[in-house]
Amino acid sequence: MSVLAVAGVTKRFGPNAVLKNVSLALGAGEVRAICGENGAGKSTLVKIMTGLYAPDEGAVSVDGKALTIESPQHAQQLGIALVAQELSLPPALSVLDNIWLGNREVPLFHRRAALRRRARATLDKLGLADLALDTPVSALSIGRRQLVEIARMLTREARVFILDEPTATLSDVEIERIFAALRTLKAEGKSVIYITHRLGEVFDICDTVSVLRNGELIGTRPTSEIDRGTLMQMMLGRSMSEMYPRWEDKSDGAMLRVKRLRVPPLVHDFDLVAARGTVTCLAGQIGSGAITVLRALAGLIAGATGEVSVQGTPMRLRSVTKAQAVNVQFISEDRAGEGLFLRLNAGQNLIATKLREHCRFGILLRGKLRSVAAGLAAAVGVDRTRLRSPADELSGGNQQKLAFGRWIGSDRPGVLLMNEPTRGVDVGARAEIYRLIRQFCDQGYCIVMASSDIEEVLGMADVVVSMYRGRQVARYRRGEVDMQRLLADITHPVAAA
Repeated sequence: MSVLAVAGVTKRFGPNAVLKNVSLALGAGEVRAICGENGAGKSTLVKIMTGLYAPDEGAVSVDGKALTIESPQHAQQLGIALVAQELSLPPALSVLDNIWLGNREVPLFHRRAALRRRARATLDKLGLADLALDTPVSALSIGRRQLVEIARMLTREARVFILDEPTATLSDVEIERIFAALRTLKAEGKSVIYITHRLGEVFDICDTVSVLRNGELIGTRPTSEIDRGTLMQMMLGRSMSEMYPRWEDKSDGAMLRVKRLRVPPLVHDFDLVAARGTVTCLAGQIGSGAITVLRALAGLIAGATGEVSVQGTPMRLRSVTKAQAVNVQFISEDRAGEGLFLRLNAGQNLIATKLREHCRFGILLRGKLRSVAAGLAAAVGVDRTRLRSPADELSGGNQQKLAFGRWIGSDRPGVLLMNEPTRGVDVGARAEIYRLIRQFCDQGYCIVMASSDIEEVLGMADVVVSMYRGRQVARYRRGEVDMQRLLADITHPVAAA
């Protein structure tokens, strides 16, 4: 008997059907991946399972009994828990208070010692025996906050855990902690629905995978019976070989030179030469220094020292203004915090860096700006009909295109620094992002990007620079390094020697 199932579920918004006759069933102790591009229907399906939406057709059943999940609170009573990508832990509260916050079983007058004992036992089970209950959540890493969220749901007797992109911003060590916690849940007979864009994780942790495409269920398969190429074919309707653009060597002289870059205590004597028309990937895990190098080159780190020149012109570190003056632009992985104005529309985001160029006597030339926004939208593949849509309503892929579009269009192609350019972007949109990056190279830009995705690095880089604990381990031209060698470099460089 399935713990949770949907049968023939259809959901419409106006004339558009976002789910079409979807059926799937989750067994006890099963870890099920749900994969699909943005817009495939994953979020809508989860909202139906957790009581946020009611299906227009079809039925939801729990323990074989058809019922209507009336609200998220009802879903929790049924043992269905959502651990969303945007965590719901108030950072000012302690771990203990967060675990019990909102739990209706806790009476107004209660024994706090009993709550501490239960919370302690739950955290120990999830590998957090060293975490003090009185620690404020604000002091925890994102990975540990994820585990505290899972602990909260365990105290509510959850039987089905729905995790939405749980590892999108985590280091490899934190990801393994999440995996260990999920294995513990599975061993206890708990069930997990795991939504991710990282296909490797599907095979690392999941028993089965269901694929949605354009609101339809393409199929459900045991992960032991398929490979990554087959999964991608199911998701996209095309092969994995089409993910990365065809490569041609179009390097055209050094554009960026970096000597003895230091950012104590993270980066030590880092050197780099990057050519016009190429993609240089800094490959490393979180803490390797790759991200710090990019932020230092963008002028975002006050303590950075070293010699940097762009097309022979010296660039002063520690100043965003000085970096932009020589056409060095930074595209952050944190689109919400650093990349976009989420409450402004897509068009306004595209022209946010162009205002000074299109005003007269302090008055914005709005007609010209609309024309510029339309041109940039076309250049980065954003549908012009979405220019008036708020940025926070767009998919991760389209948000990243806005971030790209903001910094192109100059008469002088320069250096684009990209940190994790496809983080939180689905597989289909990744192919478009990769195409855009190659297009920028063709236009004369020099791309320097940091990525912890080894497959992405090998698929996109003209030059790979591996990093470990703030130092360069090795430098490779395209085709000189494979996945095993690069993984050895960024995890334990002695093993690669």
